This record gives sequence, C-alpha cells and structure tokens, in this order.
Amino acid sequence: MVGRQKEIQELNRLYNSGKAELVAIYGRRRIGKTYLVDETFKNRITFRHAGLSPVESGKNRLSLQKQQLQHFYFSLQLSGMQKSHRPENWLEAFFMLEKLLESKDDGTRQLVFLDELPWMDTKNSGFITAFEGFWNTWACHRSNLMVVVCGSANSWILDKLINNHGGLYNRVTCEIKLRPFNLSECKEYFESNNVKLSDYDIVQSYMILGGIPYYLSYFESGLSLAQNIDKMFFSPAAKLKSEYRRLFESGFSSPDKMMELVKFLNTRNSGFTRKEICEKLQITDSGHISEYINALIVSDFVEKYVPFGMSKRDVHFKLIDSFCIFSLRFINESNFNSEGFWQQNVATPAINTWRGLAFENVCFNHIYQIKAALGISGVITNQSAWSKRSDDSEGTQIDLLIERNDNVVNMCEMKYYKQEFIVDKEYHNKIVKRQELLSKEISRRSVIHSTLITTFGLAYNEYSGDFTNVITLSDLLKS
Repeated sequence: MVGRQKEIQELNRLYNSGKAELVAIYGRRRIGKTYLVDETFKNRITFRHAGLSPVESGKNRLSLQKQQLQHFYFSLQLSGMQKSHRPENWLEAFFMLEKLLESKDDGTRQLVFLDELPWMDTKNSGFITAFEGFWNTWACHRSNLMVVVCGSANSWILDKLINNHGGLYNRVTCEIKLRPFNLSECKEYFESNNVKLSDYDIVQSYMILGGIPYYLSYFESGLSLAQNIDKMFFSPAAKLKSEYRRLFESGFSSPDKMMELVKFLNTRNSGFTRKEICEKLQITDSGHISEYINALIVSDFVEKYVPFGMSKRDVHFKLIDSFCIFSLRFINESNFNSEGFWQQNVATPAINTWRGLAFENVCFNHIYQIKAALGISGVITNQSAWSKRSDDSEGTQIDLLIERNDNVVNMCEMKYYKQEFIVDKEYHNKIVKRQELLSKEISRRSVIHSTLITTFGLAYNEYSGDFTNVITLSDLLKS
C-alpha cells in the first residue's frame, strides 16, 4: 500500500491492545478509508456492513430506513447468522449483531467493520440511540472486541461520535482522519502502477485531482497526462465527469447549499470573511452558515486563516480543494467539455492561466515541504495571504507569506514554468515594490526573504539575486 504507514501501524496497535476499541476513520469521498481497513485487516474481519447511499436509494426516508435494516439483516446472514426476520428497528438490529458475535466468540479478537455509518442514520430512525446502547451496554465490556466505523460525511462523524455530548461522550478510543496524498505519495503511487509521468506532470495531476487515491487509479499506463485527463473528464464515457455532484451528495446533508458556497469561494483565491459570504450570498449570519463552513473545513475543501496584518476577527475562508477548483473551472462550464478538449487546448492561455493559480494552491497545500526546503521545519510559523494598496499605485498582493518566530518573513512568489524562471527588469521592480510595502508592515526586528517557488529553478542574470531562497519541484516532491 502506498502511504498510510502511520495509520496501519496505529490500527494494528489497537487490534492487539487486548481491550475493547471503538475506532472512527473519516475523510472525504474516495480518499481510501475502506481500502485502508480491508488491506490492514485482510481475513481478520468478523462482521462487516456498509450503509446504503441515500443518493442511489431515493429520497423516501421511510423506505430508505427499511432498506437499511434489510441490508443490515443480509449482512448478518452473510456472516453466519441463521435465517430469521428483518429487524424492525436499529435496537433489534444491534441485538442481532450481539447474538451473532456471541455465537462466534472463541476468545480471539473480533473485528466489526461498519462502513459509511452516517448513511445508516436516516431521519427519525433512532440509529444513534441504538448504536449508543450497543456500545455502552454490551460492546465496551468485551475485551476482545474492536469496532471500526467509517464515513465520508465528516461532520456527522465528528458531531455524532467523536464530539458527542450524550451517551457516546468520550467513547471513541481512537480517531483517524485520512487526508489526500501529497506530491511525494502521488509519485510513489504512479510508480507502483507503472504510470510514467514527469515531475512537472505529476504536479499538474495534483492540480486536477488533488491527490485523491481513487481518482489517481484511473490513470492508464502508456497514456500521457493530457490523454488520461481527456479520458477521465472529456470523453463520452468519462468516469469522473459527474463526480463533482456525487462528491457533495454523498458527503453533505445539504449538497446544493454546499455547492453554492464552494462556487462562491472559488471566485477569489485569497478567500472571504464570514460577513462577506453572508452578504454576497444573501443569507443570514446564523448557525447554519457555521455548520456549512465547518463541514467544508473538516472535509479538507476549505482552509481558514487570518490574512497578514489583520485581527482574528478577520478570519478568511479559502477554497483549497484542487478537484473542486478544476471542476468549477472546466467541467461545470459548457464551453469546456468537448471530446479531446484537454489535448487540444493544453497550451492555450486559459489553461496556462489556470495552471498559475492552481500551482499557488499546490504550494499552499505543501507548507510542510516548503518549510523543510527552507530548513525551518522546527520553527513556529503562520501562513497567510496579504494584499496592500499604496498611495501611488494599485498596491500589491502576495498569495503566500510565511511569518516565522525567528524574525524572518518569507515573501513567496510562485511560478509554474516549463523552464527556469527569468527575472527581468519589470519583475525586478515589482519585487522591490512589494518588499517596500511589506517592510512597512512587519516588525523592525524582522527581515524579508524573497522566496521563489517554481518548477525548474532560477536562471542566473543581473536580477537573480532578488531571491534569497529558491524552492523547486524536487523540494515539493519530498515526503
């Protein structure tokens, strides 16, 4: 398995702990939760069940609850329970599970895997109450039992299980959040599947797919990056063409509202304040907007930060999910969905402009690697964007500032080029102007290090000394 070594080690430690364990694994759709459990506990799962998707099962909640219970009953039978009757409710369903596990108990470790747990919690089903009873009354007292639950609805996992203030308070013994692959893991994945891509194209794949393992699995050996992207998104049978909507429908209870919010956040690279979001979308500043924003944050779609020079009241929410940004730019627009579109337009201004913005997002998602390249892995930092208007011009905007507690501020310029980046006189003057504006805002104790983050480095000329540090793809691709 590529990556996930810490998670595998932790799961095996819990399996061998000798006490009852309740483990919650969460992360966005297609991140590899089920695959992690299957590969880690191959041939060791006593009972497994996956909830039915509310999207595929229709909108009739009463009917869906019956379907969920029927499906759970079938899983019980597949695991060895004698033929009986469909449980009438979740209390009876978990009682049946208890009896099944008792009948199979030989003293060795028993592992129960409940996949897509949030989908089982249909409206007025009493699912959480029944699960609470299952764990508190029976399961937690069995030292040889380990229960692993998964879900793509991250806010549900957090609210109903991990941060539950009722009967399940503090009952989860371990939580594991799976995040997208970084560039290093993407490269390792491609190599393990004999997909040959240059580092330059691996970064582009991340700009499009965001390091989601399941999406990466669609790459075919022998095809170029452009050919693979056309096959995934722009061919008649494109497998990911409708994935954007499915992503929201499977992970959020109000998918249309979430998509509206994400679409708005995508209109400004530096993000928006909560007040701006409410005003632009014409919605009330209520608990619902907090619920929506937090759900996007825990799903790794959005990041919150305080722009340089602002107070904590000015927290911004920035869209950082590459797949969403790509989909909103090219898949959801009718102008960009002709067959073979990517190969035909790979060098056009529209795609080159997108690459520049997308690379900034890649850098924002690889702060760990950037800090390592700067030799400051152990230094406390704060990352943010910054914009400033001056009296004699339109001012400036810096998409990534790294404030360090060792009295240095890295002013980062991010350039996605096919060759070494060349600083000409015009760009030199722009850097000088940015430094002048920024120097007025930082502490007198601090200095500015102009930092270039680019593909293949910096060409030497009379202006190349403008940059104190140069970070390349080889740095970003390190683990």
